[in-house]
Amino acid sequence: MVESARKGERVQTGVRIEKRVLQVLKALAVHHGIGLGDLLEGIVLHAFEGKAPFGEQNLAFIAHMKQAYGLDLTSEDSRLLVEEIYPDDEDTYTPDQDDDEEYVGG
Repeated sequence: MVESARKGERVQTGVRIEKRVLQVLKALAVHHGIGLGDLLEGIVLHAFEGKAPFGEQNLAFIAHMKQAYGLDLTSEDSRLLVEEIYPDDEDTYTPDQDDDEEYVGG
């Protein structure tokens, strides 16, 4: 059965995401020969329907990539993750910045 293409409007977004999570997602997208946005859409659409987005082979690949990139976070960490702030990080707001300066962080 051939399914017809569905149309949608895609928009550019600047999402902040943990570095190692992004590395694993990019590796998975490359593994499937698709873009990162397509991969994320697929994961989210599956999650919206309560479906698991990955089978056993993909989960094995993900486990390998998590090990390769040192990703030790789990779903239990999703609400506990805080961002490290470095003094020389230009994208991080610090209270001592002048009020006239525009905040450029995310």
